[in-house]
Amino acid sequence: MIRILLVDDHPSVMEGTKMLLEQEEDIKVFLAYSGKEALEMSKAQQFDVMLFDLHMPDINGVDLAKQVLSIVPDAIILIYTGFEFKNHFNLMIEAGISGFILKTANKEQLVMAVRCALLGEVILPLSLVKQLRRTTVHISEAKSGVETQAISNKEHEILKEIAKGKSNKEIAETVIMSQRSLEYCLTNLFQKLNVKSRIEAAIKAKEMGLLTDTDFSQLLS
Repeated sequence: MIRILLVDDHPSVMEGTKMLLEQEEDIKVFLAYSGKEALEMSKAQQFDVMLFDLHMPDINGVDLAKQVLSIVPDAIILIYTGFEFKNHFNLMIEAGISGFILKTANKEQLVMAVRCALLGEVILPLSLVKQLRRTTVHISEAKSGVETQAISNKEHEILKEIAKGKSNKEIAETVIMSQRSLEYCLTNLFQKLNVKSRIEAAIKAKEMGLLTDTDFSQLLS
């Protein structure tokens, strides 16, 4: 029997999803209406797959996943949401989440997602995969009126090194470029992020979901 923990604060969504999944003879769904309840249940019981809503009053699905994984490191967690989540993709993956299911999914899609997750496969909506085909991360500064620009993979790598508190010389050695080239890249990166310093760049990148709390562990220690 496949035991599923469904965490959501919308009773109608919970019951509907439970009904769809339990049409399968080998699936049993357990419900938690808050992050706190989900944590208590994950400590007391064993589940094969967990479905977390992304936005809940007491905690978001990503932070809940981190807490559950600290208790059950091998937990298989899928984000189950009706909201746009592409801007949070990096945070979700780095948190250890196994994939995403849209609440608009039908029964077949739900069941397939659960079974694929159990096989160790990552579940992603096709619409998101198409966006991820690009090799750059696009950012938009709508409030400031700055046109959409792109952070390259190399710049993303540099941001991670900045968050670790490394010097320009150390970063240049890590990303394999001259210090002069690195300084040019930093100038260009600052312009894209509309910041004036390395620290501001790292903080701005975190706000945009390009960096996570773990990236800052050394910088903040």
